[in-house]
Amino acid sequence: MIYGADVSIVLAVVAIVFCLTYFKKWGWIWREWITTVDHKKIGIMYLLAALLMLFRGGVDALLMRAQLAVPNAHFLESEHYNEIFTTHGTIMILFMAMPFMFALFNMVVPLQIGARDVAFPALNAISFWLFFIGAMLFNLSFVIGGSPNAGWLSYPPLSESAFSPGPGQNYWIWGIQISGIGSLATGINFVVTILKMRTPSMRLRDMPLFTWSTLASSIAILGAFPILTVTLAMLTIDRLLGGHFFTSTAGGNPMMYVNLIWMWGHPEVYIVVLPAFGVFSEVVATFSKKRIFGYSSMVFSMIAISVVSYYTWVHHFFTMGAGADVNIVFAICTMIIAIPTGVKIFNWLFTMFRGRVRITQPMLWFYAFVPCFLVGGATGVMLAAAPADYQYHNSYFLIAHFHQVLIGGVVFGYLAGMYYWFPKIFGIKLNDRLGKWAFWLWQIGFYVCFMPQYALGFMGMTRRIYTYNASAGWDMGWAPLNMISTVGAFLMGIGFIFQVWQIVYSIKHGERDVTGDAWDGRTLEWSIPSPAPVYNFAILPEVKGRDAWWYKKQEMKNGDYQEKPVKYEPIHMPKNTGVPFIMACFFFIAGFGFTFEWMWMGVAGLIGVVVTLFVRSFQYDTDYYIPVEEIERTENEYRNRVLSAQQTAN
Repeated sequence: MIYGADVSIVLAVVAIVFCLTYFKKWGWIWREWITTVDHKKIGIMYLLAALLMLFRGGVDALLMRAQLAVPNAHFLESEHYNEIFTTHGTIMILFMAMPFMFALFNMVVPLQIGARDVAFPALNAISFWLFFIGAMLFNLSFVIGGSPNAGWLSYPPLSESAFSPGPGQNYWIWGIQISGIGSLATGINFVVTILKMRTPSMRLRDMPLFTWSTLASSIAILGAFPILTVTLAMLTIDRLLGGHFFTSTAGGNPMMYVNLIWMWGHPEVYIVVLPAFGVFSEVVATFSKKRIFGYSSMVFSMIAISVVSYYTWVHHFFTMGAGADVNIVFAICTMIIAIPTGVKIFNWLFTMFRGRVRITQPMLWFYAFVPCFLVGGATGVMLAAAPADYQYHNSYFLIAHFHQVLIGGVVFGYLAGMYYWFPKIFGIKLNDRLGKWAFWLWQIGFYVCFMPQYALGFMGMTRRIYTYNASAGWDMGWAPLNMISTVGAFLMGIGFIFQVWQIVYSIKHGERDVTGDAWDGRTLEWSIPSPAPVYNFAILPEVKGRDAWWYKKQEMKNGDYQEKPVKYEPIHMPKNTGVPFIMACFFFIAGFGFTFEWMWMGVAGLIGVVVTLFVRSFQYDTDYYIPVEEIERTENEYRNRVLSAQQTAN
C-alpha cells in the first residue's frame, strides 16, 4: 500500500506539473488561486480539499471494514490497523468536516449578509493555507516515517515517547496544531464579519439562519480551539523536551489530557453540526416556499447548544472515578442539549406543514437527515445515562451512534449545502439523475453498514479490535453482522463515486443558471449573478426584514416595488497576496522539522513564519478600487443574461 501510494503521489505530481506547463497555466494558478484573497475562491479550495479528504478517510474506513468482514482475517496486521483507524478518525473530523464547514462559511455568509468580503481577507487566506499545509503534513505520514497509531485522540500514555517512538505521533501533533491555528483564525474572522460587516440595514434579527449557525459555531471555535492548542503543546513538551504533564510515574496525570482533549472534542462535535442545522433551515424554507417556523426559537436553540456543549465532556469517561455527583451533572447536561435539537426538528417539520414542498436534491438529504438524526439523538440520550453508559461505552454500539450523528447530521447536512449552493458558486446545477443514484446508494449503504453495529455492541463486540476468532465470529454471531456492515460501507463508497461522476459530468453537461436565482430563493445571495462577481454587490442591498430577497420579489411581482436610481461608485477591494502561502510553507518546514526532531529545521521554519509576518506588516499597497466602468459592464452583462433567459422561457 505504501509503495502504491508513493507511485500515485509521484504520478499525480508529474501530471499536475506537466499540465500546468503544457497549458502555460503557472501564472494563472498563482494569480487566481494561490495568492487569492477572494472568499468565494477560498471556499472553493476548501470544498475541493474536503472532498479529497472524504475520499482518503473513506478509503481508510473501507480498509477497516474489509479487515473485520470475516474472523481471523490477516488483510491488515494489528499495527497497520491501528494506524488506519487513527488516521480515519482524525481526517474525517479535522480534515474533512472542518474544511467542508469552512467552505460553506466562505461561499455563503458574506453573500447572505450583503457584504463584499470577509472582515480580514488576508487572514482568511492564511487560514486556508494553514489548514491545507497541516492536512498535507499529516497525510505525508503514510509514506514517510510512519503513520500515528495511538487513536484519533491519542490518549497518553500510549501517545508518549515511551510507547509511540518515532515520527508518527509527531505528525499527528503538528498536522493538527498547524491546521488548528487556521481554524481558530477562521472563527475569529467570521465572528467579526457577521457582527461588523453586514449591510447597514440588516439587523441581527434579520440574519438568515445559516448565518446564525455560523456565528454560533464560530463562537464555539473561539472557546474550544485554544484548549486543543494548549493540550497539543503540553503533549509536545512531553515528547520532545522530556516533560511529564501526562506521565503518571513522574508526577503527571494522563486523565488531565483526557479531560482537556474532550473539553475541545465534544464542543467540536457541535461546532461541525451547527452549520448543518443552518443549511437545513435554508433548504426547508426555500423548498417549502414558507418562512421558517419559529425563527426566534431556532436562534435561541443554536446559541444554547454552543453554550451547553461545554458542559457535556465528562460523559466520554463516566468510569473515570470522579464520583456519582459529577456524573449526574454531566449526564443531565448531555440530556438537556437534546432539547434544543428537538426544537429545530419540530420547527423544520412545521415549516413544511401546508407548504408547497418541492422534492429536490437538497431536500432529499434533509429527508434522510431527520430519521437518521432522531435515531442518533435517541441513542445519545441512552449513552448519557451513566449506568447504561458503563455497558455501552466501549462497544460497537457507541461506534454506530457516533457515525449515526456525524454522518447523518454533519455529512448529510454539508452535502445538502453543496447541492443547494453549487449553482450560486459555479453557475451550474448538478445533474439530478446521477444525484439520486448517489443519494440512494448512500442511504442504503448507511443503514446496512451501521444498524448491524448496534446489535454487535449489544452482543459484546468492543471497539478498537482488529480481528476476532471464529468462536466469537460464528458462535456469538459477530461474523454475519460484520460482513453485512462491510457491504454497506462499500455501497456508501460507490455512492461517493457517483457524486464525483455527477460533479464532473455536470461541469461539462449540466444545466447553467443564468438568472442567479436557481431555486427561487429567499435570502440575499440569490439576488446577485451566479457565479457572483468579485465585489459581490454593486450596491449594498437594503434589507427590510427577514427573507429580504423573497419579499423584494413579491413587491416586484405585485407592482409595489419602486426602482431607485442606481449610481455606482468605485468599490474598495483587497489585493491578492502571496504572503499567506509562503507563511504556510514555512509552517510546513517547521512542522516537518519538529516531527523528525530536527530542531534546526523546526526553528528555521518558525523564523521564516516570523519574517513573513514582519514583511506583511510593512506592506501598505494592499488594496485597490474597481472602477465604475467595470462595475457597469459586469452588471449590464448580468441583466442582459437574465432578460435573454426570460424571453427564452416565454
